[in-house]
Amino acid sequence: MNNSPSVVFLDLASLNKDDLDMGELQTLSADFQAYPSTSPEEVQERIAGRSVVITNKVVIDEAAMQSNPDLRLILVAATGMNNIDLQAAERLGIQVRNCQAYGTPAVAQHSLMLMLVLITRFESYRQAVKEGAWQRSSQFCLLDYPIAELSGKTLGILGYGELGQAVGRLAEAFGMQVIAGSLPGRPHPGRPELAELLPQVDILSLHCPLTDQTRNMIDAEALALMKPGSLLINAARGGMVDEQALADSLRSGHLGGAACDVLSVEPPVNGNPLLATDIPNLVITPHSAWGSREARQRIVGQLADGLRAFAG
Repeated sequence: MNNSPSVVFLDLASLNKDDLDMGELQTLSADFQAYPSTSPEEVQERIAGRSVVITNKVVIDEAAMQSNPDLRLILVAATGMNNIDLQAAERLGIQVRNCQAYGTPAVAQHSLMLMLVLITRFESYRQAVKEGAWQRSSQFCLLDYPIAELSGKTLGILGYGELGQAVGRLAEAFGMQVIAGSLPGRPHPGRPELAELLPQVDILSLHCPLTDQTRNMIDAEALALMKPGSLLINAARGGMVDEQALADSLRSGHLGGAACDVLSVEPPVNGNPLLATDIPNLVITPHSAWGSREARQRIVGQLADGLRAFAG
């Protein structure tokens, strides 16, 4: 390819666990260099002379862009582009492309998995077997923790785009009733606003972006509006939930359970209220919902599409 660009991938280990086919990206590149990770201090040196930079979470700010006059395209191996100074890129004539909808099947199934784990009290029963409670039981079964069914429950979804709708379809297959709500600041005809939605649902699942309007929208007041014993699922962004308020609601017994694939700061190197060990019926997964091999391979394909379009 005559117009093959010089490409550097700054944080390949965030995407590839030696299980992806990177051949298409390499074929489309005149020179392809990948680093497992890149510190802020290494960015300018590693992007020097490259016409294309691929990043997942490494920050590309105005100073980095200005340090490399050859830079023409930034490919983001994710949907969120908050690590890119988009205004600087526009001023400098640098294209920025992200990846979209790659993780819909993976995140949708993860969301349903979290609902099932909570409503069947899977973690409690698994721990009970590990601790020998079943072995000591006088009956053939152990039913120490209340089990419910998804069938007949009402699921509220905030963020009813492609992903929210995929979760809704899976929920309906389990016999649930689905209600899509309006996001704060974005009223939608026929969809209840938050204060109207919350008292109606048995389970609330979040699938919307983090914005100024959605930040901390699930706070103590919102949690108090939810039914006693209801469940919260967050596979979107941690900043939408007041984490201390959620911990308090679970400890008080008002909320029946919660499952989060995201926290407000990731990784939670300085701790987090939801990492306390005394919170009942809380499941935390490490922002892994999106990470199926199939989803990550779709990202590689979308990055290749971006390179192909750029090279013409």
